[in-house]
Amino acid sequence: MNGFPLWMLFIALALGTFALRYSFIYLFGKVEVPDWLRDALKFVPASVLAALVFPALVYSEGTLDISLNNIRLLAGIGGALVAWRTKNVMWTILVGMILFWVLQAF
Repeated sequence: MNGFPLWMLFIALALGTFALRYSFIYLFGKVEVPDWLRDALKFVPASVLAALVFPALVYSEGTLDISLNNIRLLAGIGGALVAWRTKNVMWTILVGMILFWVLQAF
């Protein structure tokens, strides 16, 4: 990178990231958001969590594995059922981890 030090690039990227995130926080209180958008934004955290967790459950060692031999997928399904029935995060994590350890032991 001739003439433009690497640390300047880091500072510019940090400022850009901060400005983008701060603009949403600042504008959310000042701009009237339609009800349909406010209702849709309630689903963003669950969607992001699912997008992060799902690949870890169905991809084993870089390949798609949707079989009964995939213990991560089975433990994830068990955890999802507990989450659906109890709506309790602690029980979901506890049951999912116990299922994973039990399936891994066999």
